[in-house]
Amino acid sequence: MRLKLSKVMLSLLAASSVSTFGYAAENEEQIEKIQVTGIAGSLAESARLKRFNPTISDSVVAEDIGKLPDNNIAEALQRITGVSIKSDFGVGESVTIRGVSQNLVLLNGRSTSGPNRGGISLDDFPSSFLKKVEVIKSPTPEMLEGALGGTVNMATIRPLELKEPLTAISIDGEYADKTENLGPKVSAAFGRNWELGGAGTFGANINFAYQDRELRRDEFFNKVSMVDDIDLDGDGSVDVSGGPNGKFQLRTENTLEQKKEQRERTAFGVSLQWAPESADANIYLDISKSELDGGQEAYSILDVAGAVKPTSNSFYDANGMLQNYQLENVFVIPKTWSDFTASDASSNAIGGEWYITDTVKISSEYSISKAEELQTASEFNLRPISRSGYQADGSVAEHKTTVTVNHTDSKVPSLVYDDSTILTGADNLVFREMYHKTISTDNQESAFRFDVELTDLGLDFLSKIKAGVRTTETEYSSSRFDLTYNGSSNLKDSHKKAKYNGVLKPTWIDSSIISDSFTTFNQSNTFDQTGFAGANGLSTYRVYDASILSNNVEQTFAEVQQILAGSDRALTGSLADNMTESINSYKEIEETTRALYTQFHVEFGDVNAVVGGRYVETELTSSIVDYVDANGNKVLDTKMNDYKDFLPSLNATYTLTDSTLVRFAAAKVMRRADFDDLSPSLVINNEKTSGTSGSYELEPYRVTQYDLSLEHYFGDGNLVSAAIFYKDVASFTENRTTCVADSSTITGQGTTQWSTICLLDTAGVNKGEIVTHSNSDATAGENFVIAKRNDGLTGIQIAKEVNGGSGEVTGLELAYQQQLDMVPGLGVNVNYTYADSSQPDGNPLLNISNHTFNGQVYWENDGFQLRLAYNWRDKFLDTQVEKRVETVGALGLGIKNSGDPTAAGFDPTVGNNYRNARGQFDFSASYDLNENVTFVLNAVNLTGSPISYSNELNSDWKYSEADRRYTMGVRAKF
Repeated sequence: MRLKLSKVMLSLLAASSVSTFGYAAENEEQIEKIQVTGIAGSLAESARLKRFNPTISDSVVAEDIGKLPDNNIAEALQRITGVSIKSDFGVGESVTIRGVSQNLVLLNGRSTSGPNRGGISLDDFPSSFLKKVEVIKSPTPEMLEGALGGTVNMATIRPLELKEPLTAISIDGEYADKTENLGPKVSAAFGRNWELGGAGTFGANINFAYQDRELRRDEFFNKVSMVDDIDLDGDGSVDVSGGPNGKFQLRTENTLEQKKEQRERTAFGVSLQWAPESADANIYLDISKSELDGGQEAYSILDVAGAVKPTSNSFYDANGMLQNYQLENVFVIPKTWSDFTASDASSNAIGGEWYITDTVKISSEYSISKAEELQTASEFNLRPISRSGYQADGSVAEHKTTVTVNHTDSKVPSLVYDDSTILTGADNLVFREMYHKTISTDNQESAFRFDVELTDLGLDFLSKIKAGVRTTETEYSSSRFDLTYNGSSNLKDSHKKAKYNGVLKPTWIDSSIISDSFTTFNQSNTFDQTGFAGANGLSTYRVYDASILSNNVEQTFAEVQQILAGSDRALTGSLADNMTESINSYKEIEETTRALYTQFHVEFGDVNAVVGGRYVETELTSSIVDYVDANGNKVLDTKMNDYKDFLPSLNATYTLTDSTLVRFAAAKVMRRADFDDLSPSLVINNEKTSGTSGSYELEPYRVTQYDLSLEHYFGDGNLVSAAIFYKDVASFTENRTTCVADSSTITGQGTTQWSTICLLDTAGVNKGEIVTHSNSDATAGENFVIAKRNDGLTGIQIAKEVNGGSGEVTGLELAYQQQLDMVPGLGVNVNYTYADSSQPDGNPLLNISNHTFNGQVYWENDGFQLRLAYNWRDKFLDTQVEKRVETVGALGLGIKNSGDPTAAGFDPTVGNNYRNARGQFDFSASYDLNENVTFVLNAVNLTGSPISYSNELNSDWKYSEADRRYTMGVRAKF
């Protein structure tokens, strides 16, 4: 194996031997520090950090300057025992730790700001800035509260850690196979120190990163209902399926969504540090900023309605799912949309530490973190109206056809439409609506901390005492604006509501106003990973060009203005002039916290422990708009809440032998509710069928956790470990949905998806139980709901988080890594996690797989590095009360009733949505041309593994796949 003793890397890794949280590795000097660069060196250093950290923790260490083992922080962390990731467009963005997603992301030990509570998204921060990323699973009192699963701490290089000047540059090109796009990725780091004689030492680091990528995601999904009125064999009587309660599962509302996203990220970081000649103090200034921008081009093709017609090939499978059938009188709705969030995130801090004496150290820091987001969502929707069916009296006729549905194994279903031009014919499609909204969110936190550390206390059993205080002030606000034509009404259903001198005049897609903005879309690589069961009529469609919505929404607005000119929905002025603030969506939250901690580092022979407690006070004010005064000013309705928490913790390590450690940890942890859940403001969808609300009275999540681990270290960076953990979740929030009466539904509620609209018993009176209408004849079903709506007997399903939940997580972690001597340079790193969880209603907790496996095999020699990594996790509960399967449950009742355990027909599994088991291979290779230049190659999702989802009855209902990503580039270090 090639031992390459890089001075810069040695100083970097040696500096990282003390955790960002200030833990001292008192016995560390007993271990010879010979670092090996590359994969083996990274894993060896990770093992050393784990060994000498008094907590139960794991780390990912950069293989060299600016080179984490993966190009994405979340994707690197999934190699750690007990960590799984959540991805967007196939790119890791957040982690679950031991099955819990409520975690905390820190930068150099301080909090960061994101759109909500947990901190910056892990795909927003460049991995090239980091020397290591820690995952701390058992907290100590000095650590920030707010993590239930664990704390992710991203650590950057401090200037005074460098022993010689540094210049590092990398240039990569990333190819995504679905978009067939090659995008640039560039990063650069510069750092050095200056000896100033009697004035001390000054150091500076500057980092820059830029990435521009284009990704695509293909999704196909259905609505699944439970029905019991199908005559399968045509004998005149209803058949009984093999499903629960004799019901069938029926797939309807076939939907294909294809979404392309362009992400452009620019980030920079500056770190300045000064130490006096005595070196008994230092002062630092950290500045970092990350900007994410871009646009999305997306299409959604949905067929709705349709009465079931069995065929000679129809049958039901073992789960009672009807297979191979027809849906008569369906109509297909094409939608073009764009939805993207541009964000700016920053984290700035000034601080320092001072050894007043050899035994007394004080440190302090003031930091400001801020996140600003602007979410823009636009739609240009069509409706299938037959030109030949349009009458002179202004009536319209929907263009309908019959679709034959066939399904085979795990492939995307085959859909064959009798009218093959239903999605491409100019005589079939008219303009329905333009929809546009913006949501702006600001989240800012200022924090101050002061810490004191006392050592050499004259007591053999007490090596150190640490104590400190921390205060924070957080301001969060969110506002929303919608496109309207009269200050209150949207443009929905313009084809049957916009009248020109009292007459309807639908605008077909070949109109001279909009025809040049349409395109026919058909991707040759659509679902090339999953595969189609046969021909799929949804995969070719004529739609409004999404690039216009994404890049020039003003053009779309101008075209809609022309369409509606002369009608009673005519628009004047610019797009901005027609944007109206949604007063009910406004939210404003202010939060103040005060924390005090004390921790003791004790030693009793072979036992070392950190024990103490953290006391935290939280004060919250939550404001929504009460009314708008005559001058147009918002008058706020403000509510207050406060609570206190004492969080004791113990981390004890017993040195069984020189190379074997036994650890025990126990702690109480808490996590405040997300800001969106702390505001009672209403956020309602465009169709006025569903929405969300929160409550200022929500108490935080509270968990008591225990850990026991055994770790054995051998050879150069080798280890084998086992750990068991238990989390008692005493309090977390549950989602409760009620049917809320709102008069706006009578004129503004869309009924296309009529089976999801909740029904009221009495007009104007809310209903706790969710009751919807079911009918195998879709036309009759929609007409029934329309009549109810016109009588004021339909409501809006409002989901609200409430306290009262509890649960537990029990798990086992196993890890093994070793450099194998039989082949020089060959090594292996594998880990396995078992986790079992439960809620009081019998469901597992979200995002927890029973079994997770990670494995890496690597080889490096004579400048070559090869690594093959595999990640696998089995089925887990992804969401509850999922809209498309919201009536499917273990009891087979066919009703949505999971919120009230005392209600008739209560089924807690209704709407459960599981992500099926999946494994993914990643590959990386590099070659060192010389000591300064390295060529690199990476492949993410090498074999193109798709994702599928199933309902409570084990029937697949959703399929999703994203790009394979290939990166090739060069790194230079001087």
